[in-house]
Amino acid sequence: MSTGLSFTLSEEQQAFRHSIRQLAEDKIAPRAAEIDEADEYPWDIDELLVKNGFAGVSYPEEYGGAGGGALELCILVEEISRVSGGVALIPAVNKLGAIPVLLAGSDDMRKKVCTGIMNGDHRMSYCLTEPGSGSDAAAMRSRAVKDGDSWILNGSKRFITGAGASDLYTYFAVTDQDAPKGKNITAFLISKDMPGFSLGRKEDKMGIRGSPTREVIVEDVRVPAENVIGEVNGGFQIAMRTLDFSRPTVAAQALGIAQGAFDYAVGYCAERKQFGRPIAAFQGMQFMFADMAMKIETARMAVYRAAVAVDTGAKDVSYWAAIAKCYASDVAMEVTTDCVQALGGYGYIKEYPVERFMRDAKITQIYEGTNQIQRVVLARQIFGKLS
Repeated sequence: MSTGLSFTLSEEQQAFRHSIRQLAEDKIAPRAAEIDEADEYPWDIDELLVKNGFAGVSYPEEYGGAGGGALELCILVEEISRVSGGVALIPAVNKLGAIPVLLAGSDDMRKKVCTGIMNGDHRMSYCLTEPGSGSDAAAMRSRAVKDGDSWILNGSKRFITGAGASDLYTYFAVTDQDAPKGKNITAFLISKDMPGFSLGRKEDKMGIRGSPTREVIVEDVRVPAENVIGEVNGGFQIAMRTLDFSRPTVAAQALGIAQGAFDYAVGYCAERKQFGRPIAAFQGMQFMFADMAMKIETARMAVYRAAVAVDTGAKDVSYWAAIAKCYASDVAMEVTTDCVQALGGYGYIKEYPVERFMRDAKITQIYEGTNQIQRVVLARQIFGKLS
């Protein structure tokens, strides 16, 4: 799938899909309900992904990764999401935290991150959102002040996925209060071991349970100058480029969630009988599943198209990433809701996984930029910034 007009995966990519699907069905699926119920980070699954070489997928080989690109990462996340949206965030969030380093970090920084994630020594999170700044990320209140050869960081970040499990964090802070908004932010690589670093409460979430979401707090954290990612005051541009590169991954998560719910509901409806025949034999049910199939396959094309845009360095990556993220997540919400409906009362019971898929789907419309923001991004691409 080397160009935006190709609709087939290579034999190597198909083999890769088969291998991660096998592992997901054999090892992750049996644990999915338990992980959701306990809401505890599945270190055993994390270690399994490392052991089987999946942790390093999409990281450059020259820096210690396993190679591959955004398309391979999307396949990985899609297949894990078919059984557990929460577990799929293990590779997705590591990559989100690492993208700023890959985009603008030093060679030493890239090697540390890529090698560390590949061998399981490091996990990463991305710290952008704050209690008072979500969609308006440039309005952040975190501050960093230069002090000799270091920077002193103060502030807090909210809804940080993977916080607590991660030991490395990409943290964005204002470094020039007098500069224009959006041109005064710097990205830093910080560690949980730095004095002054702490975590707030663990959020009790609707879905993607098993993936911790916590507040990250920095109080007079001293960060060496060599931990600056990219240029001073150039962090906001890095943050926005990161989201362009990571949105296809969220789209892949949504796609996998939709596919997983769909697959289960198809099997259920083929077996469940009412009025003397399988409910799948009723035209109303058949049309519902036909509509779901069309949406899922269309979402898959959008996800892969966006991944190829990332891999080829396309100038319109923002456009394709926004389409994929917005469309696939809306599809995930629609499909999982219909799957719950297809199972009737059983769909509402935790014994059956479709309700978990439905809960997991919702966040994909919210994080990595709400779907309202995706539409803003698309409108700007279509019309430009009208005065």
